[in-house]
Amino acid sequence: MASHPNHPRSAAIFGASGAIGRALCERLAALGCEQIHAGSRSGVEIGVPGSVPFAFDLTDESSIAAAAQQMAGKPPEWVVIASGVLSLAEGRGPERTLKRIDADAMARVLALNTIGPALIAKHVLPLMPRERSFVFAALGARVGSISDNQLGGWHSYRASKAALNMLVRNFAIEMGRTHEHGVVVALHPGTVDSRLSKPFQKGLAEGQLTEPDDAAKRLVDVMASLAPGDSGKVFDYAGAEIPA
Repeated sequence: MASHPNHPRSAAIFGASGAIGRALCERLAALGCEQIHAGSRSGVEIGVPGSVPFAFDLTDESSIAAAAQQMAGKPPEWVVIASGVLSLAEGRGPERTLKRIDADAMARVLALNTIGPALIAKHVLPLMPRERSFVFAALGARVGSISDNQLGGWHSYRASKAALNMLVRNFAIEMGRTHEHGVVVALHPGTVDSRLSKPFQKGLAEGQLTEPDDAAKRLVDVMASLAPGDSGKVFDYAGAEIPA
């Protein structure tokens, strides 16, 4: 059994092979989560107790639909989208100036950070029972806050996360009409020591970089504290609401 009444007995992590996703799986297993659907592009076993691997591709809706179908008989109590992109595979990082905007690169960032999570929501949220609580969380970013943006730059990444925040709000409103116990949120994990953040770690202030295990613990604590009234909002790793 889970050690806290709000910790889930079942969960699904989309992006379980990444630093944060794997750490979330390990943290949930340690808390007694009995079944963890652990999704990655390869669909490989991650070696976490109670984990059940599945394959999905953020740019292939049929793979997402198939993954959701595997969970349909017993929908997970928590669903976390822990996948996304900051720098593209060929090394093209966030644009620091509008002169660097490239249509193809921007489309790929939006496909992975915004459209992919939207497709996961499309196929997973309808599985959620109306009579019980659930948490559906997508990893967002503080830089997706429009009102908090003082530096500019990182155009595609900021835009993709701002759009994700809007979708989270939309999905929360729609689900709230039929699923009064559900919570749909975006979560900012902080700057986590991962492949995604590696090129941008130089010059970080002391203590700003967080280990994946610590980030996972904080995120799980935040999710366990959420109530239906929090649905549609964006929270950071400390549970503080981030303005839109």
